[in-house]
Formats: sequence, structure tokens, C-alpha cells
Amino acid sequence: MGRNLSIDVLKIILAFFVVFLHMNFLKETYPVLSYILVNGLFRIAVPVFLVITGFYFFHIDSAKKLKKWLFRTFLLYAIWMLIYISYWKDNDEILLTIVFGYHHLWYLIGTFFSGLILYFLRNQSSRLLLTLAIFLFLFGYVVQVSGNLHYLNTESDSLLNDYLLYRNFLFVCFPFLTIGFLINKHRIDISIYKNSSLLVILSILGVIAEAFFNYKYISSESTDILFSLIFASPLLFLYCQKIYIKTTSKVLASLSTAIYVVHPLIMKSEFYKEIQSFKILIFLAILIPVSFGLVYLNRKLKYLL
Repeated sequence: MGRNLSIDVLKIILAFFVVFLHMNFLKETYPVLSYILVNGLFRIAVPVFLVITGFYFFHIDSAKKLKKWLFRTFLLYAIWMLIYISYWKDNDEILLTIVFGYHHLWYLIGTFFSGLILYFLRNQSSRLLLTLAIFLFLFGYVVQVSGNLHYLNTESDSLLNDYLLYRNFLFVCFPFLTIGFLINKHRIDISIYKNSSLLVILSILGVIAEAFFNYKYISSESTDILFSLIFASPLLFLYCQKIYIKTTSKVLASLSTAIYVVHPLIMKSEFYKEIQSFKILIFLAILIPVSFGLVYLNRKLKYLL
């Protein structure tokens, strides 16, 4: 089966969303716009990545395929945890960091655990799977919002504000992975709707509107989970999936992974911290060739991406 170029292009765009999110894009110059992008639009990235992964996970239908998938996912996680080890080895909560992942690598270990759960639940009814996915997502969302509202006593408040409690394999990865899985299982197609593009635009505007609402009425703190993502992420994936452009090249898919895994390494370097002007341009001028270099290296070494 050929690859879909549209999905690979989408993954590149999403990888840059993650980069700009971690850069706190425009925070110094336009704080409100920055919040709407960083804690709104750019938050679409991870859920869509998970929906895509869940869509292809549908084909993991035997123990042999599962072992191969788990091995690849865990190896990728382990390699990059080792590459970033100098940043987390002196951490007070070293065990939590290993279990939940350092910084952006939470996504990889979260995918690993949620894939394992989904495999064992895959033969349950779709209604049960969807109900469980939505319930877990909403539970994580409520925990995060409760934390951001700071209504509770100090001890409970600090617990609710610990992102490990709500941004993890159970409340983020499993729900979106399951949605992707169900999309493939039921061969859901939004191109049969005449106004499918309008639906996608409205759902993305919903994410932006929710981010603005959060900024105004809940908290200007960082927000990982937005309620509207449960609609916007699957719709964006479904829309791009139907623009089918066949390709045999894996370069773009590998490039999106490279951008995702390597960008914090450049961000945390002394060189990057010292850049005063044209920071984003210089950063991108380094990130893109380094990412292509990783894609090339991956062809020789395997398992890097």
C-alpha cells in the first residue's frame, strides 16, 4: 500500500506546530496572540499525530505484529531518552521521568502504553471503546481545568497542576489513538459531506475560540488539553486523508519525526540561548538541515526515527 503524501505533509506542518509551541512563539511581542497559538491552534498537533497512529494501528491484529510495533516504539523512546539523558539524570523524580518520558518524549512512551491497552480492548464493541475514550479524555480535561482554576487547597492544587496527572497515556494518548483506530475500523469518510471543508475550518476556529476563552476567563497558564480537540483533530485528519496523493517515499514522514525528536536539543543549547536577533529564522536554519541529516543517518543506522 502506497503512502499518502497529504498525511506526510500534514505531519510536517504539525511537527512545526510542536516546535513553535515549545518556543512560546510571539510571547514577548504579542502575548494574547501567542497564547491563542501556543495554547490553542498548535495544540492540535499531538492529538492529530495520535489519530494518525491509531488509524494505522488498526492493522496490528496479531501478537507478532504487536511485538514488532511495541519494540520499534520503545526502542525509539529509549534511544532518545539516552540522547537527552544529561537533561534529566539529575532530576529529583527520575523514576517518574523514565515512566512518563522526558519533556516531549512523553508522546512516545504514552503511545507505547496506550497501544498496548488498545490492542487488548480492540475486539470490544465500538460503542464501548468510544465511550471509554471520551470518558478518559474528559476526565483528564476536568483535572487540568480544576488545576488551572486554583480553587482547591494548596496540596490538592499542586497535585492537579502536575501535568503528569492529566497529560499521559491514559487521558490523552489512549482516547485519540482509539478514535483513529475506530475511523479505520468503520471506514469513516467525510468527503461524502458537501461542506466537509467548512466543518474542518469551524472545528479549528472552535479550538482558537476555546483558547481565547481560557485566556480571558480561566487562566493564562499553559493548557495542554482543549475540549474542542476531540472534534478538530479527527476532522482535520479525515479531511487530509481524503486528499489522496500516492507516494512511495518515506522522507517526509521521517523528517516530521526528526523535527519532533531533535528540536529541544537545539533549543537547550548554549548557542541558541545566546542568539539575540532573528532567533526563529536562525533556529529554523539549523533545525531543518539537522533534521535532514538525521533522516540520512537513520537510513544507515535504523531505529533513530
